[in-house]
Amino acid sequence: MSARKDTETNPNSDSNRNEEETLTYVNHPAACSAKRTAIVVLFLLAVFVAVYFTTESVVLTAVAVLIMVGSLASFFLPTTYIFDTEGLHIKTMSGKRSFNWGRFRSFYPDKNGVLLSPYLRPSRLENFRGVYIRFADNRETVLEYIDNKLTANRANDEKGEDN
Repeated sequence: MSARKDTETNPNSDSNRNEEETLTYVNHPAACSAKRTAIVVLFLLAVFVAVYFTTESVVLTAVAVLIMVGSLASFFLPTTYIFDTEGLHIKTMSGKRSFNWGRFRSFYPDKNGVLLSPYLRPSRLENFRGVYIRFADNRETVLEYIDNKLTANRANDEKGEDN
């Protein structure tokens, strides 16, 4: 679960991409803590049993299973984060999302991850427009990488404004 510099050869990547500027890691909360995973699974089983005995319907219980497991997919399934010169790429079982570094203006770390925000100052819209990145025992590495990229973007923006 540690961060690593990407040294694999990827046929889809540009050959001029600098290896040192790529940071790749996988976050899988269910695999990190067996105790926490057991508690979540027991809670889900209790909810499913309660739904079944309350409704006496297999269909509604199946709907409850789909909703609950679907909402906890980021906990049960691994998420791969790739930071490179172009931007941030998030790979999950359901697909891939990519964001250019120019989209982000600030960031706010907490104990579990960091919120990348498109706003310079705190805004109520950050939770809807921002992107939350979870750490995987690599807090300092991720924060340093993000700080370097956003600082470089701000410097480029200021140069562009002066011209």
